[in-house]
Amino acid sequence: MTQVLASGGLRKMKTTLAQPVQYQLPIGGELVDLNCLIGAPVALNFKGLIHCIHCGRETKKSFNQGYCFPCFKTLAECDLCIMRPETCHFHLGTCRDSEWATNHCMQSHYVYIANSSGLKVGITRGTQIPTRWIDQGALQALPVFRIRNRYHSGLLEATIKKYVSDRTDWRKMLKGGGDAVDLKHKASEIIDNARADIDALRVQDGEVEWEVLEEPVVEIEYPVLSHPEKVTSLNFDKTPEISGVLNGIKGQYLILDAGVINIRKFAGYEVTLSA
Repeated sequence: MTQVLASGGLRKMKTTLAQPVQYQLPIGGELVDLNCLIGAPVALNFKGLIHCIHCGRETKKSFNQGYCFPCFKTLAECDLCIMRPETCHFHLGTCRDSEWATNHCMQSHYVYIANSSGLKVGITRGTQIPTRWIDQGALQALPVFRIRNRYHSGLLEATIKKYVSDRTDWRKMLKGGGDAVDLKHKASEIIDNARADIDALRVQDGEVEWEVLEEPVVEIEYPVLSHPEKVTSLNFDKTPEISGVLNGIKGQYLILDAGVINIRKFAGYEVTLSA
C-alpha cells in the first residue's frame, strides 16, 4: 500500500555523520528519515510549481539550485565568487551584500584534501564540516590549512589545484568512487609538490596567512545497497513523476533502480513523497 509521507517545497537533504551517514529529506514542514526507506519503492511527484528558496515568489525556472532570476542576479550568495572564491571582491567594496559576506566569507575557512571520485582540493567554512564533504560524496577528507577568510583560502586553493583536481566527477562518485587511500600521505605529497608555488603566494600577497593543521582523516560511509553500473540522471523538468526502488543515497543524490536524482538541484520544487 502506497503512503504519502510528505508534501511541499523540497530542500537539500540534511545529513548527520554516522556509520553510515544518516539522511533526512526536508519537504514542506516535514523532515523525512530516508535511511529506513532504502530497499523500498519510493515515488517523488513534482506538482508543477517552483518557489524561490530565498524570497518565496513563484518562478517558472529555478536558477543556481533554487533561486528565482531576480534573487540570482542580486544576492551575494549567488555571485560568481561563491564558485570561484579567489575572485572575491569584498576588499574592493563591490560586494552585493557586505553584511552577508561578513557573516559567511570573512570567517575562517579550511583548505582540505578529499577522496571522492579521486583526490581533490577544496575549501569550506568550519561550520560546513563535515557537511561539505558528505554533499560531495567524499569517502575520506582531511583539513590541511585554516585561513582567516574565504578570499585568501581561495587563493591558496587555486595554487594547490595546479597539482590536484578541485572537482568531483559525480558520475564516477555514484558508481562507487574509488578505494580508501593513505590520505595523510597523499595530502603531504600534494602539498610538497605545490610548496614552491605556495611560498610564492605568501611572498606575492603578504596578507595570506594560514595555520597548518594536524587533524585526523575523516572516514565517511554511505547508505548504499548497490551502485549503478550506468548513471542515468533523472530530472523533474522532463519527468514529473520519478519512482523506483531506493538503492542508496550518496552526496545529495538518491540512487534509484531507475536512475539518480540530485535533490539539491531541485530545491524549491513542490513535490509529494510516497513510499
